[in-house]
Amino acid sequence: MSNAVTDAPFALADPPTREALLAKYFRGLGDPTRLTILRLLQQEGELAAGEIVERLGLPQATVSTHLGCLRWCGFVVTRRRQRSILYRMAEARVMELITLADGLLDDNEDHVRSCSVISDSRSTR
Repeated sequence: MSNAVTDAPFALADPPTREALLAKYFRGLGDPTRLTILRLLQQEGELAAGEIVERLGLPQATVSTHLGCLRWCGFVVTRRRQRSILYRMAEARVMELITLADGLLDDNEDHVRSCSVISDSRSTR
């Protein structure tokens, strides 16, 4: 019996390490717009994409891209209401993680601000 992976004419990369996956997961939170969306959903509970666009004053395509990222990583979930897709926080641990990071930032803000190793990720508004 043939194995599609071993018989493939190309080599598959080794799977990423747990640390690499965790770093990638954190990059999902590494954008100011995505953090703003999460805080907005925390305050409002559930919003349609159009409502998020209106509140943030950003182009619909930009917001949709960020919402797609947040959904793919499991930070938000959706449900349909007639013709609208509503977004809400996937679970309380998402905001617990952000709140914990906020507290750590309080203790290290000057160092983070002056860090030259990690770039200052600015959202394209």
